[in-house]
This record gives sequence, structure tokens and C-alpha cells, in this order.
Amino acid sequence: MASQMIQIIVLAAIALFLILRLRNVLGTREGFEKPRELPGGSASRRRDHAFEVIEGGSADPDISHYVEPDSEAGKALAAMKAADPDFSVAEFAHGARSAYEMIVMAYENGDLETLRRFLAPEVFEPFREAIEARNAKGLTVEASFAGIREVTLNEAHFDPVSNEGDITMRFVGELTSVVKDPEGRIVEGAPNEVKQQRDIWTFTRNMSSEDPNWLLTGTGG
Repeated sequence: MASQMIQIIVLAAIALFLILRLRNVLGTREGFEKPRELPGGSASRRRDHAFEVIEGGSADPDISHYVEPDSEAGKALAAMKAADPDFSVAEFAHGARSAYEMIVMAYENGDLETLRRFLAPEVFEPFREAIEARNAKGLTVEASFAGIREVTLNEAHFDPVSNEGDITMRFVGELTSVVKDPEGRIVEGAPNEVKQQRDIWTFTRNMSSEDPNWLLTGTGG
């Protein structure tokens, strides 16, 4: 009996020794502990819209992702960012992508009010005339936007006198579109036919304006 008690005491002493060693090596945590910040965490991901030069003299990645920084377009984008520190090429490209779908579908659906908001007057008028001519013939359109296959920044220009920035984008969209006559007969397109539509659009904005919206000022194919 005595020998069993001695063995128990020895084992307990060994266990206590091991616990104390682990405590010293690993440390302790009490309650909620803020996790250590990893490289590339929230602080390093913080976005700065202004022109940025990173280590090694590399150009602003917000520009170099879309065009060569030393090209005319790259210099124009840098000038736009200098004129408006809140301007981001990435955010513009995302907004242009959304605007493309919205404008294309507004035209297909004959939504003049939406077009009026996003189009400069000189561009709105041809759109309006085409829609009214279609309506005069009693034609209706059934369209569905399938997606955008390609978005490319083609050109950029900045006028330091007027502070106007122009950015030209190339889009390749996909949609289904069926045009029907007053009797409901299909005169153009097919219900299940997805067609590609290629457009080159220019958006313009005064970079010193408090209005962040860009207007469509030029269209081409």
C-alpha cells in the first residue's frame, strides 16, 4: 500500500513538472486575444487612390494593370489621379462594365429615362431617334443580357485646362435579342441565339467636379 502511494506521488510530481514546462514554453491565453496581424493584412491592403510608387520605382499598379504607365494613356490616367485623389482606374473599369450592361439593356427596352441619365446630349439624341423610329413601326424587342466577354481600356486623355478626362473602353458583350412586328412575328433575331456585340465607348468627366459620375460621350464599333 505504501509503495503504491509513493508511485502515485511520483507520477503526480512528474505531471506537475511537465505542465509547468509547457506553460513556460507556450505561454498562456486568457479571454479574447487579438490575432497577430499577418503580412498583407488590412493595413497593407488599405487603398490609396493617389498616384502610388512602390519599392523599386514601380509604377502605380492601379494604372499598370490596364495600360503601360509610360504610354500616353498611362500618363493621362496619372494626371486624372493627381487632379482627383479619389479616382481609381479599377473602380472606373468596374463602373463602366456595369454601365455598359445598363445602357445596352435600356436601349433594347426603350428606356429613355435611364439613357438620359448616362448619355451626353449628343449621344442621347441618336439613341432616342432610333427608339422612336422603332416604336413608330410598332416593333417590340425582347432582350436578355448574357454577359460581358471582354472589357479593355483602349485610350485615355486628360485636358489640364478644362480638367476633363476621357477614357475609351472596348466591350464585347453577349445577349439575346428578338424583334417582333405588331402581329408578334419575329423579324429579327432568334429566342435562343446568343449574339456578340462589340462596342468602343468613350466616357468623360470633369475631374475637379464633385459629381463622380461619368457620361457616355462617344460610341463606335
